[in-house]
Amino acid sequence: MVCAKTWATCVVSALWYLHTVLGIHVSNLNESCLRCLCHVAGCDLTHGCTGGYCGPFYISRVYWVDAGKPTLPDDNPERKEAYEDCARDYYCSLKIVEAYMAKFGKDCNEDGVTNCYDYMMINHHGGRACSAPLFLTTLGLQRLKLYKQCKF
Repeated sequence: MVCAKTWATCVVSALWYLHTVLGIHVSNLNESCLRCLCHVAGCDLTHGCTGGYCGPFYISRVYWVDAGKPTLPDDNPERKEAYEDCARDYYCSLKIVEAYMAKFGKDCNEDGVTNCYDYMMINHHGGRACSAPLFLTTLGLQRLKLYKQCKF
């Protein structure tokens, strides 16, 4: 289900769901940060799956597996389409991002704080190699530019 409410209401509702229902909390991964991560990824709420990436956060199957294979309610993670269906659903894709950050979250730029900038680097490089500078590639530069547009 794609969120038909205002953007802020969608994010607040999703954060409540993640924290209350799933019991997941990641330090500094708040409403503003999730909105920013979505913005940096493209945040097309109508995006299906293209080139191996699905949904508003453009999540890959490997990312989903690393996040523990979150699914829509009552779905089976072993079902062939479970990844695509979850990644295309805004609320379920938030579960994927939250679980991935819970697993791989760390201080990528070694400034003493794990914050949204670090989470953006993790999304770009993957959880195991987030310390590489973003300015070395065209895509990295584009993501830095989009990140700077975020309002915290």
